[in-house]
Amino acid sequence: MATAQPTVQADPPGARRNEWILVIFTGTTNIADAVARIALPLLAAQISRSPVVVTAVAAIMSLPWLVAALHVGVFVDRMDRRSLLMGAEIARMLSVGALLVAVLAASPTLALIYAAALVIGLADVVAGIAGASIVPSAVPKHRWETANARITALEYLFNGFAGQPIGGFLVAIGFGLALAVTGFAYVAGAVLLLLLVGNFKVAATARKRSVNEDIREGLQFLWQHRLLRTMALLIAIMAGCWAAWLALIPVYAVGGPLGLDERQYGFLLTCLGAGGVIGTVIVGPVNRWIGRRWSMFTDIVGAFALVAAPALLPAAPSSAWVIGAAAFIAGAGGTMWTVNSRFITQSLVPADMLGRFSAASRLVAWGMTPVAAILAGILAQVFSYQVAFGFFAVLCVLLIYPFFKVVTRERIAEVDGPAEPAAAPAPGGGPDGGGGAGAADDGGDLPEAATTGGSR
Repeated sequence: MATAQPTVQADPPGARRNEWILVIFTGTTNIADAVARIALPLLAAQISRSPVVVTAVAAIMSLPWLVAALHVGVFVDRMDRRSLLMGAEIARMLSVGALLVAVLAASPTLALIYAAALVIGLADVVAGIAGASIVPSAVPKHRWETANARITALEYLFNGFAGQPIGGFLVAIGFGLALAVTGFAYVAGAVLLLLLVGNFKVAATARKRSVNEDIREGLQFLWQHRLLRTMALLIAIMAGCWAAWLALIPVYAVGGPLGLDERQYGFLLTCLGAGGVIGTVIVGPVNRWIGRRWSMFTDIVGAFALVAAPALLPAAPSSAWVIGAAAFIAGAGGTMWTVNSRFITQSLVPADMLGRFSAASRLVAWGMTPVAAILAGILAQVFSYQVAFGFFAVLCVLLIYPFFKVVTRERIAEVDGPAEPAAAPAPGGGPDGGGGAGAADDGGDLPEAATTGGSR
């Protein structure tokens, strides 16, 4: 059953320009991030050949998501979101500029590389949360789906699919060129943000609260809203499947049971990225054809196919085609879920809580990834690759019941209705209020086994 779509409305002044600015900003920033993630570890490898020293760069860049995301979410809800985005761009530009000067002077140090990695990682958290929160202020609701699809497409295209080859090409020419291009891209992003039209600061609340109170309110909103909570738990499990696949597939495919060479391995990763880009192109028509709910269910199908294919197929080069096709489906399903989940979040979460909610939900959704990667390696080492991939395939099957139980046609129809101001949850109650139909519908939680089978 197709989901009802919002009535087409006239765009307010500057809305289309804002949409394209955010899309292009996403492209410039993500290509710069991709090059930085390639250049900084390789620059560290020029100084030390220790695996611990080199891998510490990537660890430092991802660390702020664990230790700072919740606090950043509070600031996103208290400050002008465009100013935060600009501050993140300027911080990244300065850190890359300092590295560029050191490289040109032939004096880069590990301390400087680590410092730059930390700044870039923290700025990525600020930009990620502020960027997810600014869309409702910059773009009218009937354009959210299109804007989210375009933003997600460029995230996939430039941060992974095309970003890594471009980063490797620039580094091969020289670290100076790679860092200069990265810095220029950050400058371009900051300039683009100046062209946004509108007010991007959330109205101040009457009562001053502490940072910890604000963090607690964001976590409570996520936990008390059954649909949003379930979506976060579902994506946590699917993200774990992706993490397990990405952790195992290099050693499984190249020099391992699958017996592929580097070129054939590159084909698998290309299928994953290509599927992600295609997913953002078809998500609108698919939503209109079969509805937003079934469009999101494609991600569960894709995540299952991703890990089930290597679990069930013989470990031979001939299986690479089917594994590649499964990766393509997973990539398409992943972006279709992303576009729709962003639309749902922007529709249900109050504007003054989008930052804290985004931080809390990303912690839940991404918290499984390092655990899943380690668990996949242990299962493959102790048992076999098939057991490791198969374990995560079973987790995907367990997602079917909670998905259809909670992500119902009625809830999706409410999301697609006209935009209305959302109310913050009352103390001790759900976000739907105490006496409405939504509150009655959300009254009971799923059985524990249905909601905690694993995490994406």
